[in-house]
Amino acid sequence: MSKPANPVTLPLADYSPKHFLLAVVDRVATVTLNRPERKNPLTFESYRELTDFFRACAMDDEVKTVVVTGAGGNFSSGGDVFEIIGPLIQMDTKGLTAFTRMTGDLVKAMRACPQPIVAAVEGICAGAGAIIAMASDLRLAATGAKVAFLFNKVGLAGCDMGACAILPRIIGQSRASELLYTGRFMTAEEGEKWGFFSRIVTPEQVLPQAQLLGKQIAEGPTFANTMTKRMLAMEWAMSVEEAIEAEAVAQALCMTTEDFNRAFEAFSNKRTPAFQGS
Repeated sequence: MSKPANPVTLPLADYSPKHFLLAVVDRVATVTLNRPERKNPLTFESYRELTDFFRACAMDDEVKTVVVTGAGGNFSSGGDVFEIIGPLIQMDTKGLTAFTRMTGDLVKAMRACPQPIVAAVEGICAGAGAIIAMASDLRLAATGAKVAFLFNKVGLAGCDMGACAILPRIIGQSRASELLYTGRFMTAEEGEKWGFFSRIVTPEQVLPQAQLLGKQIAEGPTFANTMTKRMLAMEWAMSVEEAIEAEAVAQALCMTTEDFNRAFEAFSNKRTPAFQGS
């Protein structure tokens, strides 16, 4: 765990990651986990670089949305058995706690990232891979995709990287409990029925559809979209009364933006508003 991560440089369109692929097109950054020969497992280094990338997103105004996917027909098989799980057996409590906090930092970075994140899930999506999909704001599934929170299969608790906090809010407490206690795979059809996936498309279309959705969001009002993401997260811990007050303040701030004025002028002239993110 001592190797430094690849420093993220701005703008992200010019950044060359070491541990995943990155392409920025139409203000949408596509992150591709790229170890297809092993179903795109994560390593100590890729955890760090992904975390640094999502933190850097807050500093790049040209990136409006992020799409996360995997190469070779699978999303991610989770932590690499040989490069992560093997070394963990040799660590003491201090080292293990440093590791689990590091993995949790990835979810924190994704949730703090101001841009909406869309996961394009194909094939196997397991362990930490399932967590990355869960931590995204929207999820599309390819036919045949399978998602599993496998932690109890390796003798660990289901409470990993925020799973016990976030998953029940997406699919409900009972369904989340079943997946976390059994470690079984959730099919794409179950995931769509339960609300984990927005929709199911063919494997050939899952990434293009996710990128199209990302582009549609990117064309919207940037500040307002960021505020929506913030409120969706913050209101988990609020009463309804607190949430209504927080939304009143958030919406008032959105009303001070130029995009709000642009929308009014466009609608007044029967045109489609062209948001500029200001």
